[in-house]
Amino acid sequence: MKKVSYKTYLNERLKQVDFHGQQTYPLYVQVTYERKTIFFKSYYFELFSKPRFRVTLPDGTTKGPDMALAIEKEEKVIRFVIDKFGNGFSLEGFRKFYAYFSKDMCEETAFDFIDYLYVFFDDRKLPNLAELIKLGTQHVVTYDLMKELERMLDKDLYQELIAGAFEKAPPYLQLYSFMLHTRVWPELYLTALEWYDNLETITAFKNYVEEHFPELPSNELIGQVHNWPHYRRR
Repeated sequence: MKKVSYKTYLNERLKQVDFHGQQTYPLYVQVTYERKTIFFKSYYFELFSKPRFRVTLPDGTTKGPDMALAIEKEEKVIRFVIDKFGNGFSLEGFRKFYAYFSKDMCEETAFDFIDYLYVFFDDRKLPNLAELIKLGTQHVVTYDLMKELERMLDKDLYQELIAGAFEKAPPYLQLYSFMLHTRVWPELYLTALEWYDNLETITAFKNYVEEHFPELPSNELIGQVHNWPHYRRR
C-alpha cells in the first residue's frame, strides 16, 4: 500500500471561535495520498464544542474538554479507517468511512428522537409544549429533559411515550443512559467505532438494557443501534 499521511492542525486562516470559554482556531484534519490532499474540519472539535460537554465548577466558572482529547479521538479513527482499507485505500472512500466511524451515536440519534417528541406532544394537542421541546433541546441535553418529564408526566403517559419511542424513534434514550453508566466526564460519548464489531460493548449494552429497560426486547434495541445511520436525518 502506498503511504497515507495525515495530521491535525489549528486552522489559522479562519477566525478564532469559542471553545468553552477559550478562543482558539478550529481544529482541522489533513489527509494526503498519492500527492492528493483533502482538508476538513475535525468532527470531534465540533462535537466537544457543544454545551453538553461543558461543566460548571464550584466557583461558577465553566470548563470543557481539552483540545488534546479531540486530537486523540481524531487520530484514533483516522488510523482505524486507513488500516481498514489496506491496499484498497482511496480518499473518497476514506471520507465516507470517516464520516461513519467517527460519529457519536448519542448525538446522531438525538435529532430524530427530538422529532419524535415533537410529534408525540403535538398529536396530544400540546403544540406549545412540542415547540418548547424543539427549541429548548438546542440548549439543554435531551436526556436530562426526559428525566424531568419522567418526574412530571402522568406515569401512564410517560410509559406511552417510551413505548412509542421504541416503535417510532431511534434508541437515543437507551444509548445515552448506557453511555452515562459506563463513562465519566469529559468522555461522554459513544462512537460508531467503539460500537462496531465490539462484542464487549454490545454485550454490556444488552445487559444494561435488560436491567434498566426490562419491558423492551434487548436484541431488537441492539438491531436499532446497528441501524442508526438509516434513521431520517434533518
